[in-house]
Amino acid sequence: KLMTIRWLIILLTLASFNNLDAHPLRLSLCEIEYTSSTKLISIHLKLFLTDVNEALVFNPKSDELAFCQPNEPIKANELLLNYINRFFYIKANGERISLKIKRKRLSGDGENTALWVYFELSQLVILESLEIKNNIFTDLFFDQNNIVYIHLDDESKSIMLNKKTAIHKLEF
Repeated sequence: KLMTIRWLIILLTLASFNNLDAHPLRLSLCEIEYTSSTKLISIHLKLFLTDVNEALVFNPKSDELAFCQPNEPIKANELLLNYINRFFYIKANGERISLKIKRKRLSGDGENTALWVYFELSQLVILESLEIKNNIFTDLFFDQNNIVYIHLDDESKSIMLNKKTAIHKLEF
């Protein structure tokens, strides 16, 4: 039942992203999931493509990086990962996790096009603490908010991070 409620909340949040007329909200979504049976941490970031382009090439309408397109330049992943690493991290048990992009995809259209970035990492020791920093796009937008959903086995928590409160630590 908890899993059903969790997915319903996520789906409602994502649906609201797709129904925005002109992307007036400065918002990103991050989902972090750890399952002790698989010992995997998965991270999903949902970022508006116009914001990504503004951050990386200073032009929200640019198609220079062509994410998830056949003509995506080799430098696109490197630029994206460098930006993410400046403004986002996760520390498991006090150790910063090295992020490598597993895959990306686009959803939505026009101003509401979102770039999904997926990471997956092994966490072989018992997870005792998780520190999350997410101030993505706060260098660009004073009103940027970053919603973070954390799922640890059957427990879930959501937090809102922004320019004033960029870091949150959880102890298990």
